[in-house]
Amino acid sequence: MHPTRMPSSRPPSLMSRLFTQTPVTCVEDLRVLAERRVPRMFYDYADSGSYTEGTYRANQDDFADIKLRQRVAVDMTNRTLASTMAGLPVSMPVALAPTGLTGMQHADGEILAARAAARAGVPFTLSTMSICSIEDVAENTDRPFWFQLYVMRDRAFIDRLIDRAKAAQCSALVLTLDLQILGQRHKDVKNGLSTPPRMTIPNIINLATKPRWCLNMLRTQRRTFRNIVGHAQGVGDLRSLSSWTAEQFDPTLNWDDVKRIKDRWGGKLILKGILDPEDAELAAQSGAEALIVSNHGGRQLDGAVSSIAALPGIAEAVGDRIEVLMDGGIRSGQDVIKALALGAHGVFIGRAFLYGLGAGGEAGVTQCLDIIRKELDVTMAMCGLRDIRQVTSSILAGKPALANRPW
Repeated sequence: MHPTRMPSSRPPSLMSRLFTQTPVTCVEDLRVLAERRVPRMFYDYADSGSYTEGTYRANQDDFADIKLRQRVAVDMTNRTLASTMAGLPVSMPVALAPTGLTGMQHADGEILAARAAARAGVPFTLSTMSICSIEDVAENTDRPFWFQLYVMRDRAFIDRLIDRAKAAQCSALVLTLDLQILGQRHKDVKNGLSTPPRMTIPNIINLATKPRWCLNMLRTQRRTFRNIVGHAQGVGDLRSLSSWTAEQFDPTLNWDDVKRIKDRWGGKLILKGILDPEDAELAAQSGAEALIVSNHGGRQLDGAVSSIAALPGIAEAVGDRIEVLMDGGIRSGQDVIKALALGAHGVFIGRAFLYGLGAGGEAGVTQCLDIIRKELDVTMAMCGLRDIRQVTSSILAGKPALANRPW
């Protein structure tokens, strides 16, 4: 257990009081609030895809092709959403995905999201490119979290990151495989998002309209990539960080690297970024506990299939040899149950919880999880089930149209 340094009984902040007065019924409401409250460059960083953003849009839109069977006159009492992910118990099969710059959606964002996830009984995954460090989160939460690892050219730094995650008692390592090179996100270029950020006139004007965000950021010392600055060789400030990150993602990443990282980590390993059955087969052979069907939120290969479209083929290819999880486009409890019906054992939410965080800090993440939990519970009941572990393709109304697409 980690000591909790932040007081747990402090009065609600101004943000929390304002947030609770705003009627919120769905994740889309949280998105609208986040867009209003988060500076444009950081909102766009979270809510955008690469190039034409076609895959980014498909991740969400393709869920509409999946229809559910409604059942009636069945016992809907004593329902449970409890399950497992990567062999660990969860209150519902939903985890918070690793997202970079989370601490720029709201001050101390990674800490706040981790606390909300712990209270909800679901995993939180800290990104390598987080603002709050592994140690920051460990010191300010009281439950183990997962850590996501990018493979950098500086392998000594990667080894130290793994060792730091072990020291923080992280309960799983999520290894991202689909970021060997960066897909261009046009909005980031236009907004001047960089390290350090470009203080253009439009960005300065936009920041002036976000006084609560600015005040919260002034109250924290966590404003840079704290997993990297002071830990990677030659990176001591924002300016040196900028040149370091530009050259560090490793295009030579291969399955031998996966084995080496697995051996050094020695714990539960989850492979993120699988979108093709052939790669899923290699993942199953790697000895990892789970794989995540993901296209990096539509932020890498524009024109790739959506995660939900790729899911059935991958689940069929690997069977029960490796647990199949899914990430991309989840905005509701209905989306969760559709992914489970198509072969996922659990799902990750990224943008959905970031909307909550930007809208209302820790309270916003809690509300996001509460919304998804209620939607999932009610949808499961209307499909005639009482236990989320009983969900199969039998709840679907025929074969989803997305499964017939020629890829």
